[in-house]
Amino acid sequence: MITYKTPQEIKTLQEGGKHLSAILDMVVAAVAPGVTTQELEIIAVREIHKVGGEPSFKGYKSHDDEVPFPTALCTSINEAVVHGPAIPGKTLRKGNIIGIDIGMRWPMGKKGMKSLYTDMARTVPVGAIPKKTQELLQVTKASLAAGIAAAKIGGNIGDISAAIEAVITPHGFGIIRDLAGHGVGYAVHEDPRIPNYFDRRFAEIPLKKGMVLALEPMVALGDYHLNVLDDAWTIVTADRSLAAHFEHTIAVGKNGGEILTI
Repeated sequence: MITYKTPQEIKTLQEGGKHLSAILDMVVAAVAPGVTTQELEIIAVREIHKVGGEPSFKGYKSHDDEVPFPTALCTSINEAVVHGPAIPGKTLRKGNIIGIDIGMRWPMGKKGMKSLYTDMARTVPVGAIPKKTQELLQVTKASLAAGIAAAKIGGNIGDISAAIEAVITPHGFGIIRDLAGHGVGYAVHEDPRIPNYFDRRFAEIPLKKGMVLALEPMVALGDYHLNVLDDAWTIVTADRSLAAHFEHTIAVGKNGGEILTI
């Protein structure tokens, strides 16, 4: 079921999103050769608690029989597309790329009232990277911007998907098909699903005032097929090609999406 947030709830999401963006800035600033993903996790947890939020990924599971996600950050290195746990720590090496995905539960109003969720991600280089890898990151980031611009009241989910796909396709990169953006706000994941390629079925879902979405293009340097590692969480490209992931939480608006995680 698609939910619609009130203006006050969107304001609260924006407050939490602003804090979350600043925290991700701190985590990204710490990325360097020799740093471990566990060190990044420590920064994220400390800063989330410092501003009064709670990590929304730690302990998360979408089904009762799943293994709970163990960390506040998803730290996905090189061929890992998403959901790489930050612990046990992996050491970053020059030439790596790392996708850092972070979510926060932010309290609304007085203590005891509900909390709301924001979600965002960036993929960043660890030192110098080849030009083709730079292109992968730049194109994925640009496709997110295109998707946000298409998130207009009166449009539909297919408009977002088509805008993202149109940026990526000319470069010959693989658009991940088994993972997608989603609604967010009252929970970590909500309806609707938002593919990063045009699917006619989703063109029937209208974009309306009050919709809050997490748009997140995921793009591979090679093929789009995926495998899940033995930790039951880390999703990697089947051909082990590099992958990039960028994400913002947005509110659907009259002239395009309003970024809440900025």
